Amino acid sequence: MPAFNAAPTLLKTLADLPQDVVDEIILVDDGSTDATIDIALREGLTVIKHKENRGYGGNQKTCYQYALDHGAEYVVMLHPDYQYDSRVVGIAVELLKLGICDVVLGSRIRTRQEALAGGMPAWKYIANRLLTITENIALGQNLGDFHSGFRAYRREVLETIPFERNSDDFVFDSQFLAQAVYFQFRMGDIPVPVRYFPEASSINFRRCVKYGLCTLSVLARFWAQRLRIRPSKIFFSKQTDSDADNRVQLQQASQK
Repeated sequence: MPAFNAAPTLLKTLADLPQDVVDEIILVDDGSTDATIDIALREGLTVIKHKENRGYGGNQKTCYQYALDHGAEYVVMLHPDYQYDSRVVGIAVELLKLGICDVVLGSRIRTRQEALAGGMPAWKYIANRLLTITENIALGQNLGDFHSGFRAYRREVLETIPFERNSDDFVFDSQFLAQAVYFQFRMGDIPVPVRYFPEASSINFRRCVKYGLCTLSVLARFWAQRLRIRPSKIFFSKQTDSDADNRVQLQQASQK
């Protein structure tokens, strides 16, 4: 759980979480000024505190590295703001365990009517649809929502993708999914009911525009890497010993 001032919603999120499929709940606090840490400790969560706010992407980096260091086989990223229905965590994990998917996203948009009725602003719905369609075409996928804050991964995904090289901002998510496609991990999604209310985290219009432009930049970097035009370190596998070895592999692939 990447958390920032999540005190008003954390208990609600935990109450819906199916305890029979969760071994450990890790909450990384990104410089909250409310009682997020106190509540998390009282509820028995593993708490990691950033002394300074590192951003949404920086928060996830800490979450994933801790999970890897402590032997997690399946990792679910869930916002503690009660926006996503945490009851479906077990379903996402089961798809990973069955080997059907390596990455599972929670789709907020089963139908337009349902998304808007749930409180998603119309401008955000339109932006989501345009970006998701563009990403599906550019990355060869068929996902319903590329910008979901509900995600589940197999350990191998986090061991391969160099997520520590990604942005500390919101575009971290777009980079991660482009990397997952590049490394040929299987992606799928499940419908996840969402709630929009004042306490639920959301970015404003200005930051949404910036996020959209950065996402388009990620797609350009993806194709520059795939076409061997310009290598990018965010697509260098952690399974390869060095950056030099990654470049050699790219050169060899381009000569085939």
